[in-house]
Amino acid sequence: MANSDEAEAARLTEAGRLLFAQPVAFVKGVVNVDGLPPGDRPEFAFAGRSNVGKSSLINALTNRKDLARTSNTPGRTQEINFFALPAQDPDSVYLVDLPGYGYARESKSKVRTWTSLITRYLAGRASLRRVFVLIDSRHGVKANDEEIFTLMDTAAVSYQVVLTKADKPKRDELEAVIAKTEEIIRKHVAAFPQVLVTASRTGAGLEDVRSAVAQLREH
Repeated sequence: MANSDEAEAARLTEAGRLLFAQPVAFVKGVVNVDGLPPGDRPEFAFAGRSNVGKSSLINALTNRKDLARTSNTPGRTQEINFFALPAQDPDSVYLVDLPGYGYARESKSKVRTWTSLITRYLAGRASLRRVFVLIDSRHGVKANDEEIFTLMDTAAVSYQVVLTKADKPKRDELEAVIAKTEEIIRKHVAAFPQVLVTASRTGAGLEDVRSAVAQLREH
């Protein structure tokens, strides 16, 4: 059994590598749900607090430097951005970059607009296979992260926590954050139990995210 499990894990790792080595293209940016593209292919969304490293992770996963815009200014991504992988392929998947949440400096009206857009997308997208919720490994799960968890529990949307910037904290600090995160997600019914740990700058953990996408694409 162990050998077969290892062989399957190796197969999925290679499938993920091959998928993300393909050309990828920006499809459209959406500012309201009426503008969403047809839900005719599997979608994998990336959510997280502002400045958590979503754009950096998407760029690293796809081996691109500027596919998703990165900025040191929290709240830069203000729309839902869709990317096709592989580009111009009827069997492609969508990678979906969701607006960052939890940025206090934005106006309350803008925050409400973003929150409504994210909520309506998450609750009504049948083609959405999984949401990867990014958490900064230096800070761990915050209150508004848990609000997103609860939202997806209610909407029965499968999601998985991805710790980002894992090269920043000390090893014992990182291990403590991983343990605390695992403890928190055990309370949430739609959360996938495995926490992924990544560092876009070094490439650590990227193959685990790619493998997860490849596996879900097959089912």
